Amino acid sequence: MAQPSPNYYTRGSIEVWDFIRDQQLNYHLGNVIKYVCRAGHKDASTKRQDIKKAIHYLTNELQYTLPQLESCGPGSRVSDSVWDPELHGEPDYATGFDR
Repeated sequence: MAQPSPNYYTRGSIEVWDFIRDQQLNYHLGNVIKYVCRAGHKDASTKRQDIKKAIHYLTNELQYTLPQLESCGPGSRVSDSVWDPELHGEPDYATGFDR
């Protein structure tokens, strides 16, 4: 029997993972949605950390997607200077799975 979902994932009319699945988001973009939706709701003291995790996954998706887009035709690369220097050296949150 499935465990009930935590309150921070059931605040709206659809559970976060159902939305991610419905939108057919990949792993990184799904995690962006997950962390944005729970930021400040799982534990108010972890809001900043959840937002940083969302940025981490979004940054990773950009780093993966941009080379593919560049190989498809002309375009400009996003300068590394636009990335938040605060995230430099942040741990890879993909290794710490949680729900």
